[in-house]
Amino acid sequence: MPFGDWIDFWYQNFCKLTVKPKTQACYENRIYTHIIPGIGKITLNKLTQNDLQQFYAKLKKSGRKRLTEKYGEGLSDRMVRSCHTTCRAALEKAVAEGLITVNPANGCKLPPKKSKGMQVLTQAEIMRFLIQANAEGYYELFLLELTTGMRRGEILGLKWSDLNMQTGDLHISRQVVKVKGKTTVSTLKTKSSIRTIRLAKEMVELLAKMKEATQSEWMFPSPVKEDAPRDPSAVYRRFQLILERANCKKVRFHDLRHTFATMAIENGMDVKTLSAMIGHVSAETTLDIYSHITDTMQQQAAVKIDREIGGTDAEMADMSESKASADESQKNATEAEFEPYTGKIRKPGTGCISMINEHLYEGRYSPKVNGKRKARNVYANTREECEEKLAELIREMKAEIAEMKKAATA
Repeated sequence: MPFGDWIDFWYQNFCKLTVKPKTQACYENRIYTHIIPGIGKITLNKLTQNDLQQFYAKLKKSGRKRLTEKYGEGLSDRMVRSCHTTCRAALEKAVAEGLITVNPANGCKLPPKKSKGMQVLTQAEIMRFLIQANAEGYYELFLLELTTGMRRGEILGLKWSDLNMQTGDLHISRQVVKVKGKTTVSTLKTKSSIRTIRLAKEMVELLAKMKEATQSEWMFPSPVKEDAPRDPSAVYRRFQLILERANCKKVRFHDLRHTFATMAIENGMDVKTLSAMIGHVSAETTLDIYSHITDTMQQQAAVKIDREIGGTDAEMADMSESKASADESQKNATEAEFEPYTGKIRKPGTGCISMINEHLYEGRYSPKVNGKRKARNVYANTREECEEKLAELIREMKAEIAEMKKAATA
């Protein structure tokens, strides 16, 4: 039996049904794009460690099938390691089935495992980021993210039925993911990811106001599809744009989760509580990821204890007060000096237009009717077309409001 036939059989019968659609897409890319074309013709019981080693080296050197101009001809270390993991699992099953006696993937030398560098936003960057997010209509989404540390798919998968407005309890039970270019809703990856967190009163009040202006069951609905959540890719593109306009360093969306966790630990939240809040399998996982923060805090605690025992804690208190004063000054300066980018200044009563992505513009008009905002949107592929549609929408809404006022006074 060729190894390609076996790994296809293994995936279809033993692996595919046990993983989620997004993970299936990753397996299929590795198996059918790289592994089978690379070593699929070698007979299963003749496949050697040397064959695998040469295959991994070729992947690293010239294994990329697309976007070579942007990323180069070789695959990333992570992708090479993932291909090895898939081969090893398939071969391990072949050993268990008695098709081969030993697993040739055991003992292969692989590229080093590199974790992506964690970055967090500073207090000043957070203030600028939220000011800009507010100017672009994304304030509630990103404030909720920075105060809960949810994963991107989790926050986009929230429905209004998940939030208890009286208690502030928010239940997280689904996620929005992109699979083969299509936005889908799925269950969460692990049981520990299914959790309930308690929101602050101010956050609940903010969301309650937002709910009044929406007709969707989704907390953050798609601006282009009815009764659908927002597209994760579109949110990420807007996130990067807000960072740029707010003069913040470029970070991943997941780094907002790290920012929340870092602030939580630095402000005294215990690791077990944090672990449950962000949906880690165990507190050990949280400690492993944020060990550098807890190590620093332990060192500071040790210094403080030594100084208190020695009776020389005055200097540390002064330093702490000085740092707190500096942080407060930086925060106040940020709020006073930063002006959000708003694009073209529009006259009152002409609505607003925002670019959702390179090929889609959103026009919005939200006049007050009987003290409440009544918002409607239009969409177009160009700004000029969107301006025309928005002008027509404004005329229609003004006529409707006039009729309502006329009927009320009749």
